[in-house]
Amino acid sequence: MKKTVLYAVATAMVLGLCFTGASIASDDKGPAEITLESTIDKAKKAKPSIFPHAKHQETLTCGDCHHSKDADGKQVAYVEGQKVEKCESCHNKAAGMPKKLTTFKEAAHANCKACHKKKDKALAKCTVCHPKKK
Repeated sequence: MKKTVLYAVATAMVLGLCFTGASIASDDKGPAEITLESTIDKAKKAKPSIFPHAKHQETLTCGDCHHSKDADGKQVAYVEGQKVEKCESCHNKAAGMPKKLTTFKEAAHANCKACHKKKDKALAKCTVCHPKKK
């Protein structure tokens, strides 16, 4: 259960970064590929991630990744068509999140790597999401 919640939180952060202020309607599934970067708590050596959104949508639902929060800041489940906020609106050093979810980078790594390791350990290598520049 804890892994499922952590997976949902981190994935939501990854996807939420890309849909800042946008509403996702059932007929609008967002871009097919997204470049993810931290904008608030930037890493010393920023390494954008190439996120194949459409490929993930083949096996996941929007609610597997996206979520929202209530007035107390507690996570609430995704509801079809809800406004998807930028992940960093909650997952930043100033927001007081738990250690593994403090920044977008930490939350994305916790979520994405955990899911990738479950499917195929080779998918958890850094270069899968952070390809080397050509």
